[in-house]
Amino acid sequence: MEAHDIRAALSKAPELTIGTGTTAAEADAAFPKLAPFNKGGIFVGRFSGQSPWERHPESDELLHVLDGEVEVTVLCDTGPAEVTVPAGSIFVVPRGLWHRQLPKPVVTLLSATPKPTQVSFASDPRNKR
Repeated sequence: MEAHDIRAALSKAPELTIGTGTTAAEADAAFPKLAPFNKGGIFVGRFSGQSPWERHPESDELLHVLDGEVEVTVLCDTGPAEVTVPAGSIFVVPRGLWHRQLPKPVVTLLSATPKPTQVSFASDPRNKR
């Protein structure tokens, strides 16, 4: 058992600016894994730019905003739901729902992210083409 230093992890991680050319390796470097958690992990990082759509078919995802704020869009059966999550708040993304994040303008985030994670760059990942 051990404690994990969030500040130390953030000081070593580069800030990620998400764009069309952002690679998985860049995202992984910007969000170091602090600890394993269930089938996924606890991650921390700082980023700007809109994330691609993602979903976790087996578990919920926990987002804790440490600094800044982020708009989370979740694609529900009734349509998109948008929630602004300010610093000091948490948001739980329900299992299996597509979601993406847009920082205002930069956010520092701690997440409990399950695996597997599916990612989509489609405008609406629910539409199969």
